[in-house]
Amino acid sequence: MTTSWVIGADTSDYSSSVLPYGVALVGPSAEPHVVTRIGDSMLDLHTLTESGPVGSDFTDVLAAGSLNALLASGRPTWTRLRAALTSWVTDPAHRPQVEEHLSPVAGATLTLPFEVADYVDFYSSEQHAKNVGQIFRPDSPSLPDNWKHLPIGYHGRSGTVVASGTPIVRPTGQRKPRNATEPTFGPSQRLDIEAEVGFVVGTPSQLGTQVPAGALTDHVFGTVLVNDWSARDLQAWEYVPLGPFLGKSFATSIAAWVIPLDALTEARRPLPVQDPAVFDYLRDDDPWCLDLRLSVDLNGTVVSEPPFATQYWSPGQQLAHLTVNGASLRTGDLFASGTVTGPQRHQRGSFLELSWGGREPFTLDDGSQRTFLEDGDTVTISGWAPGPAGRRIGLGAVTGTVVGGP
Repeated sequence: MTTSWVIGADTSDYSSSVLPYGVALVGPSAEPHVVTRIGDSMLDLHTLTESGPVGSDFTDVLAAGSLNALLASGRPTWTRLRAALTSWVTDPAHRPQVEEHLSPVAGATLTLPFEVADYVDFYSSEQHAKNVGQIFRPDSPSLPDNWKHLPIGYHGRSGTVVASGTPIVRPTGQRKPRNATEPTFGPSQRLDIEAEVGFVVGTPSQLGTQVPAGALTDHVFGTVLVNDWSARDLQAWEYVPLGPFLGKSFATSIAAWVIPLDALTEARRPLPVQDPAVFDYLRDDDPWCLDLRLSVDLNGTVVSEPPFATQYWSPGQQLAHLTVNGASLRTGDLFASGTVTGPQRHQRGSFLELSWGGREPFTLDDGSQRTFLEDGDTVTISGWAPGPAGRRIGLGAVTGTVVGGP
């Protein structure tokens, strides 16, 4: 295990084994700079590489105010930059040049780390799909007929993907309670969260081509935690026949830190057995998922701890299905896992499931109860993964506070 000269880094969830990327607003003019995190410090990669000679080879991909230039540069550059970063924060010879570009993470203003091109959300947790089926269709099979044949998903709205910390305005729309005869219009009364893991595309593909399930690492740069806010009452009324629209499109929050896939090598786990056998385009000689341990905090109370390793469909299979019809990938594409839910009650990744459709309120540490979100509620989704030498890999956190609508 390589040690770092940065004070406190070796005992942090953000040791030199992690080195996530983000974008911070720097100086009086709030200029966006590409940064990385090491321990409780933030390293300004923009100023470091421009000041030379350290990192001068990477000036072009780190000069922009987002990660998109780095994403587009491809895996060889990602690998070289990661090796260089590791050297800069572990080799004492670099300390005199690097240290002056460090600053505390606390108090920094982090923004959306990349410009989102397209956004696709999947539905890849079998337990989540079964729970939703039992809540809404108690007298029917819990899984749709197609669920174990393909990774179900929908094309979301990239323009409303927002940075962690952005206030979430309660959406307004039509809703029709189950026992009502006519719909009504107004603010959502069943505002929910979905704890998810997102995958950030760097290398694009050509229109009309298919990306194999085993080619994930050729195209995907890293992961980011996602909260796919959901207005369940709007969603239930509009869902048939075309699926999610206003109940989902008002906001999707992502964490400020993008974790490189190369930081998660120790977290790879075999994919659970898939039965029935999948079609050839979904097959992978070495199918894997990631052992990511999520945590959902509501107003200071941890209400759920969803395990990502229980996902039925792998991120590689999601990518293959996304492109099997010839749809092309673009730099900055984001595709998310869908709600992460485990087999136990405390592992449910949405309030819809935790409250079982609103019928079973859950209690917070202050004694208050919730079924769905109230104005003023703050939700934080965080997580970690196993890393080298028994250390943890921090996954960043995504936070949002609900505010009343207009």
